[in-house]
Amino acid sequence: MTSAQPTRSAPLPPEIFKAYDIRGIVGRTLTADIVRRIGQALGSLARERGQTTIAVGRDGRLSGPELAGALAEGICAAGVDVIDIGCAPTPVTYFAAYELGCHSCVSVTGSHNPPDYNGLKMVVGGETLYGDAIQQLRRRADEGRLLCGSGRLRHADVSAAYLARIVGDVKLARPLKVAIDCGNGVAGALAPELFRRLGCAVTPLFCEVDGHFPNHHPDPSKPENLQDLIAALAASDAEVGLAFDGDGDRLGVVTRDGEIIYPDRQLMLFAADVLARCPGAQVIYDVKCTRQLAPWIRAHGGEPLMWQTGHALLKAKLRATGAPLAGEMSGHVFFKERWYGFDDGLYAGARLLEILSRAADASAPLKALPDSASTPEINIAMAEGEPFALVDELKRSARFDGAQELITLDGLRVEYADGFGLARPSNTTPVLVLRFEADNGEALARIQRDFGRVLRALRPQLDLPF
Repeated sequence: MTSAQPTRSAPLPPEIFKAYDIRGIVGRTLTADIVRRIGQALGSLARERGQTTIAVGRDGRLSGPELAGALAEGICAAGVDVIDIGCAPTPVTYFAAYELGCHSCVSVTGSHNPPDYNGLKMVVGGETLYGDAIQQLRRRADEGRLLCGSGRLRHADVSAAYLARIVGDVKLARPLKVAIDCGNGVAGALAPELFRRLGCAVTPLFCEVDGHFPNHHPDPSKPENLQDLIAALAASDAEVGLAFDGDGDRLGVVTRDGEIIYPDRQLMLFAADVLARCPGAQVIYDVKCTRQLAPWIRAHGGEPLMWQTGHALLKAKLRATGAPLAGEMSGHVFFKERWYGFDDGLYAGARLLEILSRAADASAPLKALPDSASTPEINIAMAEGEPFALVDELKRSARFDGAQELITLDGLRVEYADGFGLARPSNTTPVLVLRFEADNGEALARIQRDFGRVLRALRPQLDLPF
């Protein structure tokens, strides 16, 4: 295995190298040739870190086979072996890195993006690549600093081991009736079988893997994508509804009567359960989460730790702190207690059912969680780079009526006596992310007006929904 002389090719599209992953439009900014070059750069990095093998999985997108094949070719060209695990949810690809002992993996996935997108989520030596590490990968490929070799390709199926691992860990106190909406994403290949093996009666919705996503967008963080699940619960005797995103690493939850339990409230239930076995432990959550979470964690004997949004950032913080649990508002939940510390919507769903099965009414523990008047994530489309510039201006000059604390950990979170407002730039798409919560609807409207006043003063052309 040798190092190639640096040879410069046309620069890779810089816009596909995001904060937590690589993501682009298939055939335009993300082609087989581009992915092959990224694969060789990734293989070169892996070799420098002492890695010899990378597991590669892909979601159900139509472009997946071609791009996963190109990625494998690039990795092998760097002298690193590839284990192709085929079409599988992203958490199964993460699991493969443990199960197969290779510690490195790539999921070829567009996550919850539209069908014409695809991308790469990358783990090298147990560490998720993000931020500057992804930019360094781009520079390595652009500069031709690539190792050469002849890695081997082989195939493995870890789905059976993955299912057995969860079924061996999670025990339901009683059988449950569950409705499951996979939005035609790759979770549909495993979710119905997993929950039946756990003893559930399953009502499946859109569990056929279809890269066209013909029924609704596979993003459970958006209420409009949960309407089919809500309708199915109303029309059946299912006790709870679970929804998964396009690659299966995020969970959505709906009660029998149609209430959406957002992930920050789900995290309350998980925290109480984990802290019963790990007293005094830290629980990590992102800046978009409810302000009810910190007092809940303290009341259950834990230490709350607010952190930056982003699955890669939370995983890194989980590793650094040794915390047994982390979660974020978008639906990524990370169990280190009894699991591996990666985000896994299917496993989170199983752990949720384990908790709910202890109650005669499965919805009761969910309905009993503290609640507030709140909004889901509000995304305001802007030009590339503009959300970052706007949030920087907010931090420098904005004044908020009645603000008690300004938190600048990730964007700007303004704490009031009776609620909070958040403005942060998305790290994945050119949008301004807003979220609001308050003790009641009147306070919520006041906080939104305050933010609206400040935002319009800086950007009068912004199309705000409040």
